[in-house]
Amino acid sequence: MNSEEYTVLDGVLTPSSEAMIPATDEGFLRGDGAFEVLRSYGGHPFGLEEHIQRLLGSAKGIRLPEIDLRQIEREVAELVEARGTDDFAIRIVFTRGGHRLVSSEPLGDYPPSVRLAIVEYQPTLILNGYKTLSYAANMLSNRLAKERGFDEALLASPGGDVLESPTASIFWSPDGERLVTPPLGDILASITRAVIVQGLIAQGVPVEQRPTTRTDLEGATEAFLCSSVREVQAVGAIEDTEYEAPGPLTLRAKQALADAVAARVAAGAANPV
Repeated sequence: MNSEEYTVLDGVLTPSSEAMIPATDEGFLRGDGAFEVLRSYGGHPFGLEEHIQRLLGSAKGIRLPEIDLRQIEREVAELVEARGTDDFAIRIVFTRGGHRLVSSEPLGDYPPSVRLAIVEYQPTLILNGYKTLSYAANMLSNRLAKERGFDEALLASPGGDVLESPTASIFWSPDGERLVTPPLGDILASITRAVIVQGLIAQGVPVEQRPTTRTDLEGATEAFLCSSVREVQAVGAIEDTEYEAPGPLTLRAKQALADAVAARVAAGAANPV
């Protein structure tokens, strides 16, 4: 296992501790940039093509200069070769100042289940669907939740619609037989969410995308979060409502994601880039 973290900065591989961008870059000064985070399994970046396509969409949406897809792929491959074959996170960043970073990061520790506090959040309409560096509101939401004794926030609009967590999508079950997840619109089109939906449907689990309210969650039988880095994480409570954690559908979602990862890693091993 390689404990050193690396960054490919503007095409040059360097230890992350030595990677520098100018203090005048508006990606740093104003959070003006786009990014993606994905997970590498045994030297195989999962969902790289989907993440790059979403990055290209974000960059175009906020009017960043055109991004070279093949260049990103080459730099991810270089990073993976330097970092090794243990599991780690890959962060890809493009800044307004014209800098490009492809970095390795440790995965961090996620407990088996998480307790969520509802935090009122007003999505920024003009940035809907874009994954930008402007994440201060998301991080503050988690701090507000922790101040109340919870682990993380669950964002809800002023009108009462449940959206997502600051860094993950949410699924919940109304009856232990089917799952519901909020629709796209005010939330990011999560790649892990899409993989899980596809896998669950293949298992015969009905999945519905529809608006969700706090009252809906009070009557839920189970819930879980998902993201590229955390994978599937059971929700033990939302405010005062407690759930079985993990519930049976949460376990099926875990299996659906694990199956998708195994299939893609096997395909990648058989057809190396």
